[in-house]
Amino acid sequence: MADTLDIALVQTRTPATSQGGLDHVAPLIRQAASGGAQLVLTPEATNRLERRPEGRASLAPEDADVAVSGLRGLARELGIWLQVGSVMVRAEEDDAGRAANRALLIDPESRITARYDKLHVFDVDLDTGESWRESKAVRPGDRAVVADTPWGGLGLSICYDVRFPQLYRDLARARPDVRLIAIPAAFTVPTGEAHWQTLLRTRAIETGAFVLAAAQGGTHEDGRATWGRSTVVDPWGRVIATLDHDQPGVLHARLDLEAVDRARRAIPSLTHDRPFRSASDA
Repeated sequence: MADTLDIALVQTRTPATSQGGLDHVAPLIRQAASGGAQLVLTPEATNRLERRPEGRASLAPEDADVAVSGLRGLARELGIWLQVGSVMVRAEEDDAGRAANRALLIDPESRITARYDKLHVFDVDLDTGESWRESKAVRPGDRAVVADTPWGGLGLSICYDVRFPQLYRDLARARPDVRLIAIPAAFTVPTGEAHWQTLLRTRAIETGAFVLAAAQGGTHEDGRATWGRSTVVDPWGRVIATLDHDQPGVLHARLDLEAVDRARRAIPSLTHDRPFRSASDA
């Protein structure tokens, strides 16, 4: 297994349609690959960012989504591993007609080698007047996923998942070779400004893994504003690369994968769990 890995995070401002999303992200992925990235990661909702009700009617299943097809072809053309932070596709067998918010890992032969449906959906009323009811539009997943890569296990998660530390502990403990964790996002501006980097650093420290967080940024066609600031955090909790803006762009980083073993030897908390009685049972 290689000791170093060249990655790139792609930061986008995704339009409201899958064709628009593909047209927007493809040049950025090409830029990432031309810069030497072996693994390229994109944000949540890479294919389309559209929360207006009329947008749901145009959702396609995964195998019919034009962006998914285009991204698979791009991975093969460029000879890269492509972790699509997520795509919004029609959920299979959902009576409410909701979407699946689905992360994909695509290998250099264009095969989809792993899928993960976002577990935690974001329902909240903010002091800014913004109201989010993701559960009305998105069917949550029901299982955690570690994907196989040539560099070890890659734990998959999406956006709001970052606030649930039990998921990341499960990913890190699933296999000893889990060295990478993806946290693609479309964070709101108020929560991004307050919590984004703190949460990413915390998840890296807790798991002793590299956190790779590609983000959406700026004001989108449906009116929402996202925080940007795509970030790479090492297993010791240090930010080793970040974009300081919300504009579309590419962030490169070279990862010293042996840093995972060093961090876990220094703080072996993943092996120190003890049973205890829950406070709710008192």
